[in-house]
Amino acid sequence: MNQSIAYAILAALLFGASTPFAKLLINEASPLALGGMLYLGSGLGLGLARLIRDRGWKNPGIPTMEWPWLLGAIFFGGVLGPVALMFGLSYSSGASASLLLNLEAVLTALIAWVVFRENADRRIVLGMIAIVAGGVVLFLPTGEIGVTNSIGSLAIALACLCWAIDNNLTRQVSASDAVFIAGSKGLIAGSVNCALAWFMGDAFPPLATTGAIMTLGLLGYGVSLVLFVLALRGLGTARTGAYFSTAPFIGALIALTLLHEPVTSAFWIASVLMGLGVWLHLTERHEHLHTHKPLEHSHTHRHEYHHQHDHEFDWDGQEPHSHQHAHTEVTHKHPHFPDIHHRHRH
Repeated sequence: MNQSIAYAILAALLFGASTPFAKLLINEASPLALGGMLYLGSGLGLGLARLIRDRGWKNPGIPTMEWPWLLGAIFFGGVLGPVALMFGLSYSSGASASLLLNLEAVLTALIAWVVFRENADRRIVLGMIAIVAGGVVLFLPTGEIGVTNSIGSLAIALACLCWAIDNNLTRQVSASDAVFIAGSKGLIAGSVNCALAWFMGDAFPPLATTGAIMTLGLLGYGVSLVLFVLALRGLGTARTGAYFSTAPFIGALIALTLLHEPVTSAFWIASVLMGLGVWLHLTERHEHLHTHKPLEHSHTHRHEYHHQHDHEFDWDGQEPHSHQHAHTEVTHKHPHFPDIHHRHRH
């Protein structure tokens, strides 16, 4: 299996698993405070991990031209998205909101294909449809498909649009430090949500429960997002979003065991649809003659055929390693994904 695909599926596994565990803690805090602590746990945990990894503060090395992409991603995904979702939840039923949240994968792919011209062949489109259909089927048995208020519907759709924009903007900086990117989002989103919860007078749980919530956030939101960013490097936005949209199925599967919820026919139908979608993506083969334009950037790499360059420093031969390097123009043919080296037009 392609390493980037493994990152995307593992990201979905961690995020999907966090939902049933969060359900066990839902009575310990308000939804806004709970969301804030989950994000804050992600930001603080990743920030500490980065300090330990780098033995102190280290400049993330994000190129000046990429900072607007990152700040835009943080604003849409870390600030505006969560606020829009919480507002929408106050006007909508839980089942309706869950159903509408499947819009994120669709909007992510549409923006990637239409705005950023990311390649998508028939197999990828059919796989996306199958995975999203599986997510929709999971919520059909509730009998509450309609949104109870159009304002709530629009707010939740806005949240999905914000996260779809976030995913596409994050792709533009995905070659940079994934831990820094995910940690920054967590810190800002967590601070905003916790501040809103405090302003609204929401009560916060005891210290021990807070620690459990923040640990869950570190794994389900923080580590998951780091893996998501790594997957973006190798798969592009639409394909990463498609694999990640299996998270509702993963969460449902864990809930069956953890919460002893009954198995429904919808669960098995969703399993088949999502399995079909993942299989369509796993068996994709995209190959054609393409040209790499001159490019200079920094990311972790090995010296395979895309990285045949000299070093301006003493290199000890260790791989993978990370440094600023330049790619010269080259034309060749091989199987590839729309990764950070293959963002060409078709």
